[in-house]
Amino acid sequence: MMSNIGQPNSKLPTPSIIAGEGLKLVRAGFIPLVDASVLIAAAEFGFAAREGLTLDLVKDVSWANVRDRLAFRQFDIAHMLSPMPVASMLGLGSNPSPTTTPFSLGRGGNAITLSTRLFERMRDIDGISESASGLENAQSLAKVLQNMKARGEALPMFGVTYPFSSHNYEFRYWLAAGGINPDQDVKLVVVPPPLTSDALAAGAIDGFCVGAPWNMIASERGVGRIVAAKQDIWPSAPEKVIGMRPEWADSHSDTVSRLIVALDAAARWCDQAANHDALAKALADPRFIAAPVDIIRHVLAGEFSLDAKGNRRIIPDYFKFHREFANYPKPGHALWIYSQMIRWGQAELSEQGLRSAASAYRPDLYRTALGTGPAEADFGMEGLDISDHFMDGHVFDPSNISGYVENFSVSTALPKGHDSQET
Repeated sequence: MMSNIGQPNSKLPTPSIIAGEGLKLVRAGFIPLVDASVLIAAAEFGFAAREGLTLDLVKDVSWANVRDRLAFRQFDIAHMLSPMPVASMLGLGSNPSPTTTPFSLGRGGNAITLSTRLFERMRDIDGISESASGLENAQSLAKVLQNMKARGEALPMFGVTYPFSSHNYEFRYWLAAGGINPDQDVKLVVVPPPLTSDALAAGAIDGFCVGAPWNMIASERGVGRIVAAKQDIWPSAPEKVIGMRPEWADSHSDTVSRLIVALDAAARWCDQAANHDALAKALADPRFIAAPVDIIRHVLAGEFSLDAKGNRRIIPDYFKFHREFANYPKPGHALWIYSQMIRWGQAELSEQGLRSAASAYRPDLYRTALGTGPAEADFGMEGLDISDHFMDGHVFDPSNISGYVENFSVSTALPKGHDSQET
């Protein structure tokens, strides 16, 4: 098996062994983000090859493309946003092909960045401090928006990566916690992750929520200010997952198990700080993220340049690739995602919806492959971490999603007969 490869001082296999004869080919789509680390490490450092697999990684430009290419069988598996399988099982979106996940690629990695212009207005109008919390920054932005409305200015435009994304729900959660209605007080648009920094620099958007390294690239360029991180909103939120078609998983059960074993070993390796130099160098390669290696290395360590003025922040566990069962596909996480789809008018609550949402996450495949999983005592209802907490103090109760959603003062009702067809 793979007893020594996950050790920080072990000699790593060279990428050339990945193309060896007799290995089972698995074609995987991905977006150039640091949260693809586990998938990239599994391919580049021999973890997949040790399990008899060749991971053929294909870089794509948008989540809609990844979704469609998985559905149309150009990919066997895909690096996906954690809500994408949930949306697919609920029949949401323009191409809702059934998709499930047996493996999460970890936690953390997102942040919210505002343009330096907008942040300066927060300082001028509200006197926000450089050390303000994520919630305080949201509340300060709300005062700026009130001022903009009074002056008759256009609503600011913010970028998210996909309608059914952790970025969309986390940005909305952050805005709403500050008293901002994301469907009335601002405009949200879809911007592919690699384009966010350029869009901010060009003035096409006024802020964005995206995964690493694109927030810090914007701050290093002097065009953005990081105002909140995923850890400020929901510390244990799932970020990306491995998506696959249910029929492919059923007909390739041995390959799925070997894939999970390989990804588990790669995740252990990625979590070890001693391996981060090698990981950063691999990620910086033009085949993958094509970003400065020093920025990637700082992001892996949770060391952030909040802006170009030297303001910094250290975020412990900004990425958690393996520890505390970060790879376990928790049904409670799928149900929280469903609750946010209901809150923001993308779905309606129903018994069938509850079953479909929960079915998107497959802990049974994880346990079959690894023979382990978190103890039941580690979770509350429906597999949600009992230690979970949210920035506004709300407590998620998956047994009462209707009451949970209704308890928010800011939400969007779904019009009757609405058919969500976001692309």
